Amino acid sequence: MTQKLVIIGDGETAQLAHEYFTHDSNLAVVGFAVEQQFIRVDRLCGLPVIPLERLETSFSPNEHSAFVAISYTQLNRVRTRLYEYVKSRGYALASYISSKAFVWHTACIGENCFILENNVVQHGVRIENNVYLWSGNHIGHQTVIRRNTYVASHAVISGFCEIGASCFVGVNAAFNDRIIVADDCIIGSGAVVVKNTEPQKVYVGNPARALPQSSFKTFGVKG
Repeated sequence: MTQKLVIIGDGETAQLAHEYFTHDSNLAVVGFAVEQQFIRVDRLCGLPVIPLERLETSFSPNEHSAFVAISYTQLNRVRTRLYEYVKSRGYALASYISSKAFVWHTACIGENCFILENNVVQHGVRIENNVYLWSGNHIGHQTVIRRNTYVASHAVISGFCEIGASCFVGVNAAFNDRIIVADDCIIGSGAVVVKNTEPQKVYVGNPARALPQSSFKTFGVKG
């Protein structure tokens, strides 16, 4: 049976979520919700855009699930805040897993995850809540990706790794096996991570090295 879904957000990520859920899931998108101060249009993709503050009166949590479609703004803080808000209102949070992704049956995927095409998720992988995997990543066996993290395209994360909470992993980054990435790390595009990282740092290069602490602050992280 088709279930009804409301998407939180109205930007590019929300429109992509609408496309993927509509054409590659058993969920029917029925509308969008945005915080009142940020509403720009009253319809999107032919569907209503309503204030998030009126979510429950427009789309009852008894009849709708939700998906928070926000990218990595403020190192995932915005998506995390909205995810926690919607969850606190009693909504079930849907995940999207592309039919073109390879996810082994022993992998565990949390809620409000967005796993696009050509991802490989191997045996024993654990992906916690509110994690985005853009297209074409390799997640090696027994690896854990902690909550609220965003992995851009074509990263290679080897087996037995742990990617911390609220991290950002750039395109074409690579990780040796058994690497532990601390919380709140930014791994730059093409970085090759060969040893464990420290929290709230930006890593670039091959082998990856930490930039000065001021670099982290330039990303506008709050809280």
